[in-house]
Amino acid sequence: MDAQKPYVIGVDLGGTNTVFGIVDARGQIVAEDSIKTQAYPTAEEFVEAGVQCLKPLIAQVGGIGNIAGMGIGAPNGNYYSGSIEYAPNLSWAHTTVVPLAKMFSEQLEGLPVRLTNDANAAAMGEMAYGAARGMKNFIVITLGTGVGSGIVVNGQLLYGHDGFAGELGHVIMVRGAEGRPCGCGRTGCLEAYCSATGVARTAREILANTTRPSLLREKPADQLESLDVSIAAGKGDEVANEIFQFTGKMLGEACADFAAFSSPEAFIFFGGLCKAGDLIMKPIEESYNKAVMNVFKGKAKFLVSGLMNANAAVLGASALGWGE
Repeated sequence: MDAQKPYVIGVDLGGTNTVFGIVDARGQIVAEDSIKTQAYPTAEEFVEAGVQCLKPLIAQVGGIGNIAGMGIGAPNGNYYSGSIEYAPNLSWAHTTVVPLAKMFSEQLEGLPVRLTNDANAAAMGEMAYGAARGMKNFIVITLGTGVGSGIVVNGQLLYGHDGFAGELGHVIMVRGAEGRPCGCGRTGCLEAYCSATGVARTAREILANTTRPSLLREKPADQLESLDVSIAAGKGDEVANEIFQFTGKMLGEACADFAAFSSPEAFIFFGGLCKAGDLIMKPIEESYNKAVMNVFKGKAKFLVSGLMNANAAVLGASALGWGE
């Protein structure tokens, strides 16, 4: 850590929004702003917009000379190369490799920039500041536009030989022709069912196959979002609760499989879907305990992120800015 440069930049690059935060050595976000991730047709335009968003934030802390580095958490982010590689939910990185760390560094006067998977960044944030403090074996599962995961084993993030270990959102849950298409090009992935977009699709499918009344019918089916399901479920809507039961059952079964390879102390869930609280967490835990091997039963905790909104990913990514 450079004592002469008391701040770092943390970036949470999500499928919908990209949040930029200036973070001090105590882990406090002192300035923050965001842009729409998909509003730019090319990576170059996205980087330019990001730099323009950052300039006033950097000015608030006395200029680039006070910034030690920048860390980015991004879908399909490769820690080893600093690139986003074939990210299915990013229009400007769907079919190519984008050297994003290098691109930002060049636009920010050579500032050191490091990049990792967005869920890995969230895991780093939970370990340093959130629900995983003191833990050395846990899995963070991010439920957003996609389903991401950050796996920590013996206190270290799991990257694998190529930087892409831990893509648990693309474990196949429904095999064969019945599996839903996934943005990764395969079918039946966990992400196709348990992401925010997957939950909205489940809602449309269930509503189309039942005549039961539901608050969800107050909105056109093609405009339904996972937030609508959360609100309706919170009001006791039977169909919305069925959607959460379906989603939680699949997540619990997936976690039961994940336990077999790393025996985590906890599964920590992060993302807007978690705001439903017990409506989603109870089905997950109940399903897990039914499906998991007896040797793992009752050992793992099921927790919601200890950090609000995008802070876990911003703070986690910022740790890369210190060179950690």
